[in-house]
Amino acid sequence: MPFTLPALPFPANALVPAIDAATMEIHHGKHHKAYVDNANKALEGTPWADMDPVEVIKSLKDLPDEKRGAVRNNAGGHVNHSMFWSILAAPGTGGTPSGPLAEAINASFGSLDAMNEKFAAAAMGRFGSGWAWLCVKNGKLEICSTANQDNPLMGESVAGCGGTPILGLDVWEHAYYLNYQNRRADYVASFWTVVNWAKVQENFAKAK
Repeated sequence: MPFTLPALPFPANALVPAIDAATMEIHHGKHHKAYVDNANKALEGTPWADMDPVEVIKSLKDLPDEKRGAVRNNAGGHVNHSMFWSILAAPGTGGTPSGPLAEAINASFGSLDAMNEKFAAAAMGRFGSGWAWLCVKNGKLEICSTANQDNPLMGESVAGCGGTPILGLDVWEHAYYLNYQNRRADYVASFWTVVNWAKVQENFAKAK
């Protein structure tokens, strides 16, 4: 089946004040939809057209040269945004890390606050458009960032970092500019108020 745009798991205004409804509607209904449509167009008639999008971005090296760039950008955008919506929740409902995830955070970073600080540095240090990621790599948690719509699942040779992402933050301007203008730091800080930690813990368990 061609890629499809997933429904948001919450109303467009559910994340206010961290993310406003207009940004959410445009981000999901326009930007994400464009990634889905363009990925389907690029993959039409190829053996990859019916593959799971995660498997597609893992196998970029196998795609024809004339398809690879469009698939990297658009299938990558589809996978990245599909995860992004899933790890968000209304302010005050997302809980906190617990159990094995909390233990892994403490083991890798010393504390949740220290992890947040390192993650914010990755998000703020990404020049231009891209993502910040919390990943599982070799059984441990690591933080990295990627450019554009790259994903650590594409591998270090492509994305510049590797691992299985369990949480990601979109730092493209279209993700925050209506509400925050150039204040990316404020957007990054507000992100922690809308993280769905139960979903992140689920992702962590699967990645382990």
